[in-house]
Formats: sequence, C-alpha cells, structure tokens
Amino acid sequence: MRTTVIPAQITTVEDKIVGSLTLSQIFILLIPVLWTTLVFGVLPPTTHLAWYKIPLILFVLVACLILSLRIKGKVVINWLVVILQYNLRPQYYLFDKNDTYLRDIEVVEKVVQQKPVAVKKEIAIAAKKFTIKDLKELEKFIHNPNYTFSLKPDKKGGLYVAVAQIQK
Repeated sequence: MRTTVIPAQITTVEDKIVGSLTLSQIFILLIPVLWTTLVFGVLPPTTHLAWYKIPLILFVLVACLILSLRIKGKVVINWLVVILQYNLRPQYYLFDKNDTYLRDIEVVEKVVQQKPVAVKKEIAIAAKKFTIKDLKELEKFIHNPNYTFSLKPDKKGGLYVAVAQIQK
C-alpha cells in the first residue's frame, strides 16, 4: 500500500512538473533555447552556422544548466540570490533616534527680534467707571507703538489688564 507524507507547511513545497523539475528550473532551461534562436536569427550570417556562434550558445547553455541544478533541495539560482542579498546588505547599522526617515519635516524660520524693555505698573481701575469717550481714548492708547497692552486670565475667572511703556 502506498503512503504519502503530507508536510506540515504546504507553502514550502514546490510543485514538480516534469520528473523532478520545477517551474523555475524549466524556465531556466528554456533560456538557452531562446538564446540560440536569437543568435541564429540576428547575428550574420543569419540562419547559418558560424564558428563564433557556437561558444556564445555553449556558454549560455552551461550557465543555465549549472543554475538549474539542485543543492540540498534548493535550486542554485536561489542560493546565489541569497548570497548576493547577504553580501550587498549594509554591514554596519547606526541607530539614531533623530532619524528623519518617514517623518514630516517642517522648516521653521526663526526671526530674531529684540524684546522691548517694559516697565510694569499695576493700576487697579473699576470697570464700571468707563464711558464710551474713555473707551475711544483707550483705543488710541492701545494702538500706540510706545506702549504694550496684554490681557491675562486669572484662575478664578478674573482678568488682568497690563499696559506697559516701552523704553528705548
């Protein structure tokens, strides 16, 4: 009675198409056939055998035969790909937490301004005493470039108003 071993992971099993040849091996072995057709059809004298065409054809044939062999269950071309990837990888890794890879970088231009020296005087004025005429005069005072005006909220809901004269 015939028994078949079913592998635990099916994705690693290659399908055998002809004998023990897989699809990748068949494609590798078709390359010399296409190369021979190209050499006979393009190089002069076309469709005739010439002495310089034979080494071109034999070199590609031998290379493809070697690449389609199996070593330890893997095709030689797969081994070459793994070796090339290993040798072409970076040899040293430098970790930098300030790396800009995949970050949005915002360029901010800093404008250096000299901060004006302000003299602060605390004035307590009740808000109920202001009239419209006083507010108009205050507006002129606020827009005067010789003074700075700031509003700061208090933790209890109050509002601190600060007016300071800029000294030059």
